Amino acid sequence: MARTDLVHTPRRQRAPLVAIGRRIGSAVALVLFVAVVTRVNASGYVDATGEPIGFLDALYYASVTVTTTGYGDISAVSDGARASTVLLITPARILFLILVVGTTVEVLTDQSREFIAARRWRKRVKNHIVVCGFGATGQSAVRELRNRGLAPAEIVVVDTDGDAIDLATRLGHVAIRGDASQGAVLAQAGVREARSAIVAPNRDDTAVLITLTIREVNPGLHLVAAGREQENLHLLRQGGADEVIDTTAAVGRMLTLATTAPGAVAVLDDLLDARDGLELRELPARTGALGGQIPEGCTPVAIIRHGERHGLDHEAVETLREGDRIVVLHEAQ
Repeated sequence: MARTDLVHTPRRQRAPLVAIGRRIGSAVALVLFVAVVTRVNASGYVDATGEPIGFLDALYYASVTVTTTGYGDISAVSDGARASTVLLITPARILFLILVVGTTVEVLTDQSREFIAARRWRKRVKNHIVVCGFGATGQSAVRELRNRGLAPAEIVVVDTDGDAIDLATRLGHVAIRGDASQGAVLAQAGVREARSAIVAPNRDDTAVLITLTIREVNPGLHLVAAGREQENLHLLRQGGADEVIDTTAAVGRMLTLATTAPGAVAVLDDLLDARDGLELRELPARTGALGGQIPEGCTPVAIIRHGERHGLDHEAVETLREGDRIVVLHEAQ
């Protein structure tokens, strides 16, 4: 089962294997340095066996010296050997210990930093958007959210795949590794404090389970779910999704439109890209007529009342009510 208690916060990326390799290389270099110093001053050292000090003996002496084991079978007896031990070997021993202890401290520090960052994030997270599933669809949704002005900190990603989690954190998002159909995982993502959720896993059955769980945890949250099979879309609606996107049908419509009306598909593609060109916006309506409620540069397209779309020729346009929404078209800034 995937871990459900791990929050991954964005941070500066480092190459751990490279850092470990450098430390190991430095430690080996220090051992070799001590061995060379010992071998050069071999005449000043005495072996308990009475044999001359060879390079292997020097290497052995260096390893037990820098690790502070010190069996005592090889000892410095001359003044020169003792001076080199004080001036060269002892600093090398200290550096070796610093490398070993420093690596351990860094690992503990990184873990503590991650834990503290996760606690701070949980205390302040609210009014964010939770994206369940960071595959191709989820990544596209997050990219579009950011194009529309959302900061990375306003988007939280939930996925079971480690590579997806790493990608999300590299992009600056807090990511939760776990099954989004489990309440404990959604609690880690702060679903109770979120304003919206996007459900976009790779399977429809998973999407239904996630939708049901999210709706149970936060009944008032605005929930958008993506489905692949037509026969499963009603299950997502029954599970509590406010909006259900038929991804397969959407692609089919785009392909058909590109075939029959290539100019129109260019306009539609422009609408779907928030970075420039045309953009659809939804504005709150005030009681009264439509006139005077449209900002300059915007063209009204439809009225949304109780979740239903009405054209501009509908009687709803004549008497707008509190709670109505006006869909307008304008040029993206």
